[in-house]
Amino acid sequence: MTFIRRTAFAFLGCALTGLSALPAFAAGSVIQVGLWDRGNMPMMGEPQMAMGMMGADMPMAMMGVTLDQAKVPSGDITFQVTNNSTDMIHEMVLAAVDDVSTQLPYIREEQRVDEDAAGDLGEVAALESGQSGALTLTLKPGTYILYCNIPGHYMARMWTLLTVTG
Repeated sequence: MTFIRRTAFAFLGCALTGLSALPAFAAGSVIQVGLWDRGNMPMMGEPQMAMGMMGADMPMAMMGVTLDQAKVPSGDITFQVTNNSTDMIHEMVLAAVDDVSTQLPYIREEQRVDEDAAGDLGEVAALESGQSGALTLTLKPGTYILYCNIPGHYMARMWTLLTVTG
């Protein structure tokens, strides 16, 4: 009887040791998103730096969205969003992009993207200076745009692209 118990405990110990060597299941990707600007400056008309426009990647942008990684595998993705501005409200909206040379639908009178027509997948809305928020979605392979839709911000180059791989 003692032999059976020892054998059972030895088997259980080996089994548990073997389990600890198994790879952990991936919990998804986490992307750190920074929303920034160069200070509260008056908007001088529309700078015209929307996705799909010539010169849209100009390094002189007064606002922007940065990612700690621009390519992640498909599946659950959490966007940890921080408004790094010292005095402006920003937000992050996510939409799928079929063609990066095509502009998002834009409402000129309101100086913002038509989120419904653009295919809004989710957002972290209206973050005050220094505030953070999060959004978790399950994304398929493709290209996505993250942008701020506070009036005037998208055209001031406050957007970036994310690639989700298969």
